[in-house]
Amino acid sequence: MPRKYLRRWLPDHAAMLDNRFLRRFAHWFEHPNLFHLNRKSVAGGLAVGMIGGLIPGPLQVITSAILCLIFRVNLPVAILGTFYTNPLTIAPIYWLAYQIGAWVSNAQGRAVLAPMPEWGELSLNGWLLAMWHWVGTLGTPLLIGLPILAFGLAIVMYFAVQLLWRLWVYWMLHQKRKRR
Repeated sequence: MPRKYLRRWLPDHAAMLDNRFLRRFAHWFEHPNLFHLNRKSVAGGLAVGMIGGLIPGPLQVITSAILCLIFRVNLPVAILGTFYTNPLTIAPIYWLAYQIGAWVSNAQGRAVLAPMPEWGELSLNGWLLAMWHWVGTLGTPLLIGLPILAFGLAIVMYFAVQLLWRLWVYWMLHQKRKRR
């Protein structure tokens, strides 16, 4: 993959450790794979970001950071990978997780999906509260579907990055040979 492009946008090890909130945890961030841009570290970081992105609330980045420390994968890529869930995408993703959970738990005929709250009728705080109650009514199918979807997305993204990285390297080698 284009390392120069990624290096331009991702923070480096020194910049992360200059942060006053992270200084006390500096010894945890010493492993080189946490900030190194190689195929396995970036693929693993994106997979961790897919898992962390489906955790509700503000725990997405914290969960991704902890998983990065455990699995020794790229931390900035994992944190950026969590942002695929946002207020515009969370409802369709949770609906898909609900459908997967209903299919796996064989609750398709019994479970009726409650209507999602309308954005235009409520203020932001009211809509967030209504979304919280809506997600709470989804129950067992959602609790089953979220981990399945998270690990499924993680596996797909891991192998997609592995494949795209290899194709990029082969293409660059081909271009290099062509210039000679």
